[in-house]
Amino acid sequence: MTTELTTEDPPRMVHGGWRDTVRNASDLALLGILVMVGSLGVVTAGAAVAAASAAVHDWSADERWPGVRVTLGRFARGLLPGVLPTLAAALGGALLVLNLAAITRGVVPGGVVVAVPTLLILIAAAGLAGLTVVEVGRSGGLGWRAAARAALAAGQRRPVAVLACAGVVALVAALGMMIIPVLVPVLAGYAIFAMHAVARRLPAQ
Repeated sequence: MTTELTTEDPPRMVHGGWRDTVRNASDLALLGILVMVGSLGVVTAGAAVAAASAAVHDWSADERWPGVRVTLGRFARGLLPGVLPTLAAALGGALLVLNLAAITRGVVPGGVVVAVPTLLILIAAAGLAGLTVVEVGRSGGLGWRAAARAALAAGQRRPVAVLACAGVVALVAALGMMIIPVLVPVLAGYAIFAMHAVARRLPAQ
């Protein structure tokens, strides 16, 4: 059972000074690295992202990260359920990106008439994927199908949340192409945190 995105009970943020800011930034960077390590098996990416999202949700609630045993348990339980979402996200995203690239290069006919709808679909897919990651985190790292349904309902109710999460995905992708490759893994933790933040803070429509 999942909890729909609401504006109630906003996350409590730490305001203890620069030391706490640095500590939280370091924790998120480490979380991103752990997500990338957990995703090395490719099909394990879904479990890694779900466990990380659940950890961010816990931290947002009481400013405490879950224990190692809890997180490893979530990762283990999410291995099999996370395979299909991982494959669907990878294949669907790759097809949309390749299709858009082919259209813009003139390989596929249609030009702007086809490129614009394809871009809109890509944006919507990225945003809904981000909301789904938030929802699966709110359910303890399990229930991808229910999380997807809840994300779709929330997206229909609050389209701005879809755009915001898509913006996070686009920003992370852009930064990933600009910075040193070895630093790319740390972006995953920040991306998951950012999607949780925008999902909680944006007003209902």
